[in-house]
Amino acid sequence: MKNYTLEKRKYVIAAAAIVIVLTYIVRLFYLQIMTDDYKRYADSNAFLNKVQYPSRGAIYDRNGKLLVFNQPAYDITFVPREVEALDTLDFCKALGITREQFDERMKDVRNRRKNPGYSKYTHQTFMTQLSAEECGVFQEKLFKYPGFYIQRRTIRQYAYNAAGHALGDIGEVSMRDIEKDDYYGRGDYIGKQGIEKSYEKYLRGEKGVEVLLRDAHGRIQGHYMDGKLDRPSVPGKNLKLGIDIDLQLLGERLLQHKIGAIVAIEPSTGEILCMVSSPSFDPHLMIGRQRGKNHRLLQSDNRKPLLNRAIMGVYPPGSTFKTAQGLTFLQEGVIQEETPAFPCSHGFSYRNLHVGCHGHASPLTLIPAIATSCNSYFCWGLFRMFGDRKYGSPQNAITVWKDHMVSQGFGYPLGTDLPGEQRGFIPNAKFYDRVYRGAWNGLTVISISIGQGEILATPLQIANLGATIANRGYFITPHIVKEIEDNELDSLYRTRRYPTIDREYYEIVARGMRAAVDGSTGSATCRMVSYILPDVEACGKTGTAQNRGKDHSVFMGFAPMNDPKIAIAVYVENGGFGATYGVPIGALMMDQYLNGKLSPENEKLAEEFSNRVILYGDEER
Repeated sequence: MKNYTLEKRKYVIAAAAIVIVLTYIVRLFYLQIMTDDYKRYADSNAFLNKVQYPSRGAIYDRNGKLLVFNQPAYDITFVPREVEALDTLDFCKALGITREQFDERMKDVRNRRKNPGYSKYTHQTFMTQLSAEECGVFQEKLFKYPGFYIQRRTIRQYAYNAAGHALGDIGEVSMRDIEKDDYYGRGDYIGKQGIEKSYEKYLRGEKGVEVLLRDAHGRIQGHYMDGKLDRPSVPGKNLKLGIDIDLQLLGERLLQHKIGAIVAIEPSTGEILCMVSSPSFDPHLMIGRQRGKNHRLLQSDNRKPLLNRAIMGVYPPGSTFKTAQGLTFLQEGVIQEETPAFPCSHGFSYRNLHVGCHGHASPLTLIPAIATSCNSYFCWGLFRMFGDRKYGSPQNAITVWKDHMVSQGFGYPLGTDLPGEQRGFIPNAKFYDRVYRGAWNGLTVISISIGQGEILATPLQIANLGATIANRGYFITPHIVKEIEDNELDSLYRTRRYPTIDREYYEIVARGMRAAVDGSTGSATCRMVSYILPDVEACGKTGTAQNRGKDHSVFMGFAPMNDPKIAIAVYVENGGFGATYGVPIGALMMDQYLNGKLSPENEKLAEEFSNRVILYGDEER
């Protein structure tokens, strides 16, 4: 009789054997192909791959003066599987930390979410940026802490307490940084702001590695294969900036005790000669392990010293914007150079609307209208353009107007090589249709004719307008880096950009800005420029931007008129009339750059302005 139970048992045993064999095959495949844990374990017994960190590129000003360099610092790293019988209290004492800080750090290192590259066989960062003195204390006791190592690094040092916003800083990488770029590991440094961030891939260099051989007790025996597998680090590229550090220092001195910004540009190249934002901060505060603490303190300051107002501050440009209006009106045939087009009876008046103006001759042509900063002239120009039947409607007219303004560098970021640039604001038809439900005309929005109302611009955009007029009809995207070692700048920073305005009209506006300085039309809103720069044909335009509190003081100018070397914008919050702060500060800056130093008389004037304090309410701002 056949035993069916035995027959079934045979198949069960065979199936079990097959499952066991398959399990071993899968496991072997995983161990040998899918993971390198065992290889790393074996390699870690025999080899130590020691990362060689490159020195970060240095940064110089346009005249070759060193601005940012490196100084030695030290990291403490450890290989988890090598740490044995650690005297934790003695270890903490050697590093000047608490037991709680030690436990928290170890917990973070082993957290694969915070430290995705964690492996107990490889180096993990425990503490960063120790000074030589701190490292020396730890070095003496290092033999007591098996598995811990000292890694030499560099941190940034600054030659001047200046240009913090432009230069930026470096800090420890975040999880997002590591996920975005596998170059970085936990404990690495990366540019956080300014040039350090924008040019990170040039400045950081390339890591190297030393392959060291261990003995059976884990002791280093030297380089494996006499160093044939070692790879040296490659230093980062040096940068030369367009910034003139002496000009930058003067700008920061003139704006101390004030809130505002100064931007100067070399018109022919688009290179930024200075970028001042006040209040500023000492870049040395962003060095070392205290960086996080200092950053939080600066963030909590209600004066916002971390805000780079030169590219992030958006303000009404005030009467400096009249130059862009004049160019647009000329291009569209709304006005002609020699036609005394519009009356001014202490302002623009139409029906029940009145926009005030100071006393001057009337009617005016464009050049004296710029020189005297006549509000009425530009209000009438906008009213006429938006009501012109050739456009069909105010909506079509403002679209044409906006396109001209955008082409001149307003309404969108210019594309400078610093992070965080804001766009400002130029209103369009959709905006006003939404606000006024489609029922609006030139009178409704008349304030935009004089750079008020909804118009917003950054000091960089205002300076760029000055550079465009200086060049008589083109600009190069403003940029702060002049040269990259062994590399070319992005073509954006070498290419001319032409607005939609004909060159001939820029010459007219430039003459108007010259008249504002020399008084050739009977009035000069920028006469103080001639006092400070008596031998220079400078051009300028003031602005008094209305504000809920005291008005902002604005100046835009360039010099010399026919061979421009510098274009500048000055914006002083709550500074009052443009001639009060904007004009003298702008003229002093131009004198410094054109002559290399201030005259004795101008040095006294600079000292006076640097000591002036602008108050905001009951608090110093």
